[in-house]
Amino acid sequence: MESAELAEWVRDARQRTIDLVADLDDEQLVGPYLPIINPMLWEIGHVAWFQEKWVLRHVCERKPIREDADANWDSIAIPHTTRWDLPLPSRDETIAYLSDVRDSVLESLQNDALREKMSYFVRYTTHHEDMHNEAFTYTRQTLGYPPPRFTDADELRAPITPTPLTTDDAEVPGGVFFLGASQNEPFVFDNEKWAHSVEIEPFAIGRTPVTQAEFLGFVEEGGYRRSEFWTREGWKWRESVNAEHPVYWKKSGDKGWIRRHFDRWCALESNLPVIHVNWHEAMAYCRWAGRRLPTEAEWEFAAAMGPESSENMMPSEKRRFPWGDADPSLERVNMDWQNLGCIDVGALPDSDSAVGCRQMIGNVWEWTISAFQPYPGFERDAYEEYSEPWFGTRKVLRGGCWSTRSRMLRNTWRNFYTPDRRDVLAGLRTCAL
Repeated sequence: MESAELAEWVRDARQRTIDLVADLDDEQLVGPYLPIINPMLWEIGHVAWFQEKWVLRHVCERKPIREDADANWDSIAIPHTTRWDLPLPSRDETIAYLSDVRDSVLESLQNDALREKMSYFVRYTTHHEDMHNEAFTYTRQTLGYPPPRFTDADELRAPITPTPLTTDDAEVPGGVFFLGASQNEPFVFDNEKWAHSVEIEPFAIGRTPVTQAEFLGFVEEGGYRRSEFWTREGWKWRESVNAEHPVYWKKSGDKGWIRRHFDRWCALESNLPVIHVNWHEAMAYCRWAGRRLPTEAEWEFAAAMGPESSENMMPSEKRRFPWGDADPSLERVNMDWQNLGCIDVGALPDSDSAVGCRQMIGNVWEWTISAFQPYPGFERDAYEEYSEPWFGTRKVLRGGCWSTRSRMLRNTWRNFYTPDRRDVLAGLRTCAL
């Protein structure tokens, strides 16, 4: 990857960070204590600190820009509950720190002697920032703030007209499949390493994610009050929060069901994917519908197989994206905040996988039934806390959502959250039993 392209990533990610908080006042920028979010004033500083730590201090061996940086923004050393009480720099000082780190990284990218090592850590820290920018987005949703406004808003576009899809499942043949990333991939995270063979039985998977209209059937038939549809842990969670419907839904007299999108309420959109449901809710819906969640191996198999794939698909035969190896484009993905929300599940026919699944990348994250575990031979990356501490405590999601950066995703990318999280931009795609 050329230094010029990396430099553009650094500029773009940092501008997106600044845009995501620019319209918030000082009180909003701190916000209330909640166990599922960070104070955004702390989090934007953490993004810059992480990049400074790994690029400027680790690779370039520079001294810290701020003497108080580790005390303020080291996420491993600073407990979540204390982040609201830290003596953080002001908004202006924090933005200045973001700019100083960015400018120093851009300057360091000109150093040919460090180019290879710089490239890896600049990619890593940019993707780290991309992930936090998605978190800033759903934090704004959690707190009922308005949708973000971007300096490049003219590049965003309106939803594409949907194309009719058959409602039957996509039939996926079984076979030996190599789950995980190939060593030819220019950059992957440690939990994707490396491709290893798994045997998959034939299965049938939904061509689209579950829609709001489909999930409404579960709600209106009392699915949240019928324990037979829930796992033991799921029912315990449901009772603990008194869940009766998805977190941002409510019934509004003659308007029927409505949902909150950032700071406004709107009618349910029947053909948009259901979003902001957790793993417990996804499992309960599946039991009600007589369906099941895919394993992450099934999900990746349905996304990565090509039209000529045999029963023994070698890593070299896997597609990088559901549609092939071409990079994501406006015609294929709803990502990068293009529409500031989900679009119709029938849109973007150019995104179809070889077996006929639409929008497997973008629009909404999709829960799988799989626990987040290491692949065989797992070895930690330099940032040791990225994956290893969370093995066995999270469930795997695949595919990305409307605010995920398209430069970060591929078929092998694994997201992971605890099964109770419904603030994240997640829905589901189901399989036949």
